[in-house]
Amino acid sequence: MTSVNDNDFVAASFKHGTSMVADGQLTQELKTYLFGNPISHSMAPLLHNTLFADHDIPWSYNLYESMDQPAFVEILKASNCIGTAVTMPHKVNFMKEVDALTEEGRMIGAINTVFIRQHPETKQKLYIGTNTDCIGVREAFLQNCPGVLEKSAGKPGLVIGGGGACRSSVYALWKWLGASKIYLTNRVRSEVDAVIEEFKKAGFPGELLWIGSVEEAKALETPALIVGTIPDFPPKEEGELICRAISEEFFSRPEKGAMLEMCYHPKPVTALYKLAEAAGWKLVDGVEAMVHQGIAQQMLWREAQLDQFKLDHTMAVVQEELKRRWEH
Repeated sequence: MTSVNDNDFVAASFKHGTSMVADGQLTQELKTYLFGNPISHSMAPLLHNTLFADHDIPWSYNLYESMDQPAFVEILKASNCIGTAVTMPHKVNFMKEVDALTEEGRMIGAINTVFIRQHPETKQKLYIGTNTDCIGVREAFLQNCPGVLEKSAGKPGLVIGGGGACRSSVYALWKWLGASKIYLTNRVRSEVDAVIEEFKKAGFPGELLWIGSVEEAKALETPALIVGTIPDFPPKEEGELICRAISEEFFSRPEKGAMLEMCYHPKPVTALYKLAEAAGWKLVDGVEAMVHQGIAQQMLWREAQLDQFKLDHTMAVVQEELKRRWEH
């Protein structure tokens, strides 16, 4: 098991090149960005700028809300840019703009982070694409569910939904959380079929299984870990109703596990969250995943270990802002 606070996490990034912060960059006024559209609601600037300020690093995190990918590539490659985050709708298309991909980025088929290293001989900047959303999923479980690996190893996992968060959740459950196989349920089967096919093309060795009915779910072993990746809307269409019924089938069993509810907007306690909690499952809200994927980004940009971060204050600031938004 590799955790985000292991030296291997940052050390592995150096196989792509040498350090970018060895020459005093931590004391220079450099910029990082979030490239996406729409992103005006994003909590990322508050998270990252709080981390920078708490560590007396004069860097800034800025929103770049645009569909113009070539224009943003110019900004990314400017001398004062030290890295970027990438969000929808650019996570897939931006893969072609980087010089290399980490295993996470390649396997998931989408990137949310670009970090920079230098060619060891030419000193040319190398732009590396990775995906830290999967680390957010992993750490949300590890930091909030004591003994989770003992309970999840060799057991199935379940991902509810078929979008981008589904892919990073699948990877985290398989790579780090010991899932023997991963069930997938969604309102539309074709989306899950596409996920399964793309993972196969990437060389994913794990077992992915579509669940399309409550009857199919009843014949399966209870998952130890569940990740919910769907919006908090009441189910109306047939596919949505079946997906909810499958979730309830697993929730209602005597064996209880842990569930990460990735949806935290507009509020973290969703209908799915309430159903799982009422049934006796351990719940983790998506704010935890959001914060930990952001910390992983900073670790790559700053080339720092987790124990160098002052996280309590950052989490308090984020939670206070979320509370303010939820109350309005």
